[in-house]
Amino acid sequence: MAILRHLMDPLLRLSEWIDTLSDRVGQGLRWVALLLVVVGVVNVIGRYLGAQLGMQLSSNALLEAQIQAFAVIFLLGSAYLLRHDGHIRVDILQSRFGPRLRAWIELLGALMALIPFCMVMLIYGVDYVARAWSRLEVSPNPGGLPLYPIKTMILIGFSLLLLQGVSQAIKAAARLRGKRA
Repeated sequence: MAILRHLMDPLLRLSEWIDTLSDRVGQGLRWVALLLVVVGVVNVIGRYLGAQLGMQLSSNALLEAQIQAFAVIFLLGSAYLLRHDGHIRVDILQSRFGPRLRAWIELLGALMALIPFCMVMLIYGVDYVARAWSRLEVSPNPGGLPLYPIKTMILIGFSLLLLQGVSQAIKAAARLRGKRA
C-alpha cells in the first residue's frame, strides 16, 4: 500500500492528461457533428430538388459520408461521454449508494469490464483494420467511399476509451484512498 501512496500523485497527473485528451477530442467532434448536419441537409435538398428537376442530385457517397461521420462521433465520442459521466447507469441503485461504494463499483467496473473489453476489441480489431488497409477496402455500393479509414476509427476509438477507463479507475482508487480526484 505504501507503493500506491507514492504512485498516486503521478497517476493522478496521468489521469488529468487523459481527461484533457478526451475533452479535446470531444470538443473536436463538434465539427464532425456540424459536417454531419451539413451533409445531411445537402443530401435531402439534392434528393428533393433532383426529383423536381428529374435529375439525380444525391449520391451513395453522401449517404455513406453521413453514416461515417456518425460512426466517428460514436467511436471517438465514447471516451468523452465516459469522462463526463454521460453513459447509462442504473441510477435507481447508484443514487442510494454512498461515495465509497460508488468508487468501488467504478473501480471494479473499469478493471473487470471496461478495460478488458477494450483490450479484446483492440486485439481483434488490429487484424480487421489491417485487412481493410491491405485491400484499400471500398464500399461495394456504386460511388461509395473507402472503408479502411473509417475502420481505423475502431482502433482509435477503443484506444481512447481504454485510456479513459484507466483514468476513471485511477480517480476511483484515489477517492478510495481519501484523495480528491
